[in-house]
Amino acid sequence: MITYIPEIIQLTEIEFIYCSFVVFLAGIVRGFSGFALSAIVIASMAGTFPTVQLIPMVLFLEAAAGIVMLRGGIRDANMPIVWILSIGSILGVPIGLLATVILPVETSRIIALILILSLASLQLFKLTPGTLGSKTALYTTGIVAGIASGIAAVGGMVIALYVLASEENPRSMRGAIVMFLFIGLFTSMIWYIIYGIMDIRAAIRGVVFTPILLVGIFIGFKLFSPILQNFYKQFCLILLVFISVIGLVRVLI
Repeated sequence: MITYIPEIIQLTEIEFIYCSFVVFLAGIVRGFSGFALSAIVIASMAGTFPTVQLIPMVLFLEAAAGIVMLRGGIRDANMPIVWILSIGSILGVPIGLLATVILPVETSRIIALILILSLASLQLFKLTPGTLGSKTALYTTGIVAGIASGIAAVGGMVIALYVLASEENPRSMRGAIVMFLFIGLFTSMIWYIIYGIMDIRAAIRGVVFTPILLVGIFIGFKLFSPILQNFYKQFCLILLVFISVIGLVRVLI
């Protein structure tokens, strides 16, 4: 049965092994940090799958991760804040999509990634502007995240920046990011269906890689120990910087 899996999802055996490793690694990071699954998979598999086929497959993986992490997310997250961020994001997505009509897609993505890179670097060196973590910023962060999602699919990274700038404990930070991404799945699914991006092939690939993803997430859970939680914020900020740099390199080269 295993021998036929690469054929079913239209990959060579080497490509299947490589993609399985990427999904496994992304699962570990998702289980520990609460985000970055999509960024890691898309950045690593862009040379294996066309982006239009890769994005819907990633949505299935995000759905699986969201369901597995849902219970802990609800328990740990500050849900009133999550709902405000999510509603703001929904309102911001159309603005972001409109911006792609005015600006070239690559230009929009470069602007978004440079902004995230700059803010993450400021937080990493404890030079964060005070307004970033204030209550006033909460009401605008959601809309900004929606705009970022519309122009560059990096809304989750914007929310991660806001959450990491707060004074919440690591469990609450991770829970908020997990719940925002889970709620955002429904909006993404609607847009993908409207544009005809979702298909049976993406579903099959998602089903095939889900068990591998879940093993990685389980390991990520185990790594989220009281000792390593002390390094959670620094890890996530470095992760955001790394993802932004990789994204910029891919766009510019």
